[in-house]
Amino acid sequence: MSDNEFFEFCQANKELDFERDQYGNIIIMSPSGSLSDHLAIQIAGELIAWNKENNEGVVFGSSAGFTLPDSSIRSPDVAYVSKKNWNALTSEEKSKFAPVVPVFLVEVMSPSDVLKNLQTKMTHWMDNGVQLGWLIDPTNEKAYIYTPAGITKIVEDFDTILHGSPILSGFTFPLSLLRD
Repeated sequence: MSDNEFFEFCQANKELDFERDQYGNIIIMSPSGSLSDHLAIQIAGELIAWNKENNEGVVFGSSAGFTLPDSSIRSPDVAYVSKKNWNALTSEEKSKFAPVVPVFLVEVMSPSDVLKNLQTKMTHWMDNGVQLGWLIDPTNEKAYIYTPAGITKIVEDFDTILHGSPILSGFTFPLSLLRD
């Protein structure tokens, strides 16, 4: 499918979530669990609050799809796009699956996710130009920090504060906010 055909397909099937990999394969996404979506919203809320002070970007939730340089269309749980890159897009590009790479994103594992698959997805994000990514595993209280060099750190407990620097200077997120 072309990008437009894929977008129309997604619009015609709004009750389902899809992604498209770099080979054109359509991936049917199961809905996230309520808890994992709640946790992603907690992170997005902190990012929105930080962004209000910095006003350097745009924050997106899990429904936003991005067309990546390798032609895949992916949707992270939370994404942050620089205002400069967002404003460079046309209105039409913004209204579909924006051809822009988030500088920062978060994926939150839900019970139906497989860690290895999410780790592959995170590597794919980095290979396409994302500068910082967090993969959060709430069940095991682990966080995997990704940069273009790969996994740079594994956080083994939720008593840690994650830092967005240098990509998001001054942005921090206490993982303890993700405990029930």
